[in-house]
Amino acid sequence: MTPRKPYPSDIGREQFESIRALLEAVRKRTKPRAVDLHEVFNAVLYLLKSGCQWRMLPDGFPKWRTVHSYFAKWSQPGEDGASALERALKKAVGAARSKQGRNGLTSFLIADAQSVNTPPPNKRWLRLRLEAGLIGRSAD
Repeated sequence: MTPRKPYPSDIGREQFESIRALLEAVRKRTKPRAVDLHEVFNAVLYLLKSGCQWRMLPDGFPKWRTVHSYFAKWSQPGEDGASALERALKKAVGAARSKQGRNGLTSFLIADAQSVNTPPPNKRWLRLRLEAGLIGRSAD
């Protein structure tokens, strides 16, 4: 099989070896593995990064059904509430951040500054609220 085109979402073999045990522990060994877990994991990363549909995986990756099957197994929450995929991604990201001399734990803040403009209330709505006693009458 010819090597596939590399994608920006790919991780190297060395980086994958640090998380291999986490991913292998999910599947019970019944028969020898027919696919390369590194390629399956890279396919999952490609899907997460690109947002493409399962059936639109590029040709160099394993079949989409195989990748989806592993993704489903890796995404099931464990005893601690975190999935194997979550733990693997945190470990891979932490190792990459430490290698860059940064803190291994990520911290972030999401600030939603979007405002929603609502139309002014119509007169009927105001009259109904007045009649129900939900708002007071102004002193005219």
